[in-house]
Amino acid sequence: MKKKTVSLVLGSGGARGLAHIGVIRWLEAHDFEIVSVSGCSIGTVVGGVYAAGKLDEFEAWMRTITKLDIVSLMDFNWGKGGLIKGEKVMNRLSGILGDLHIEDLAIPYTAVAADISNEKEVWLQKGSLLQAIRASISLPLYLMPIEFNGKTLIDGGVLNPVPIAPTFGDHSDITLAVNLAGEMTHKIDDFEINQVDISAQEPEEEMPFHRKVSDYFGSLAAKTSRIDLGMYDIANQAFDAMQSTIARQKLAAYPPDITVEIARDACGTFEFERTAEMIDLGYERAEHALKHLL
Repeated sequence: MKKKTVSLVLGSGGARGLAHIGVIRWLEAHDFEIVSVSGCSIGTVVGGVYAAGKLDEFEAWMRTITKLDIVSLMDFNWGKGGLIKGEKVMNRLSGILGDLHIEDLAIPYTAVAADISNEKEVWLQKGSLLQAIRASISLPLYLMPIEFNGKTLIDGGVLNPVPIAPTFGDHSDITLAVNLAGEMTHKIDDFEINQVDISAQEPEEEMPFHRKVSDYFGSLAAKTSRIDLGMYDIANQAFDAMQSTIARQKLAAYPPDITVEIARDACGTFEFERTAEMIDLGYERAEHALKHLL
């Protein structure tokens, strides 16, 4: 029996994007054939390693990541443009992907970034895979934007968190979108911002992510004993809310055949230590959305 072909659209949403791996694993397990990948932000990462045939290696690495590993990958930037340079993360990805070009991938691949100066989407469909990924993951405030062909590129989720348009000419059986900005499972009643006192000590397993970042700042800078990361918390929540609104509009304007919804409070943006949980969630949500096709 001929396999059903799938154009896969992988949305943005930080660590929630590890659910993309679970969706891909479900498709593989049930004999669907992915014939193209379009993504932005974390979707370009997972989609890129899949298209390069390196998903096994990437998943194995992500399943071992701890909170301390996440902090150690953060090369803090003391200049302008973003909290993190991103060189350490890209070097680690380079060790998995090598020096691949998009044209050499087994299936068509599109990384969507945003040209912030001209307020336009940029579809990266040729050239360095690593550079395309780096452009698309440049989350404002957090990761420095990059200059590419004279344009300043940032996270594609700013303009299009579920980039379906690049798949329009695929002629596949199914266009499947994975939206990481789905309805929240828990209502947030209030949100409190406090300054972080890095002199206070907490057990490793109980230490919140922003506290670990503050501790790391303190050890590097030793300029102040109090670091306020509240603006980053607020920016992160604002970005999530913005992406959720844009995603709903895009999915209504260009509805895919099937959408896999991942709640936007499934995990925090940088909670990559929850890889196994997110992969399982992606697999379960794919089963829920797609089992009627079997």
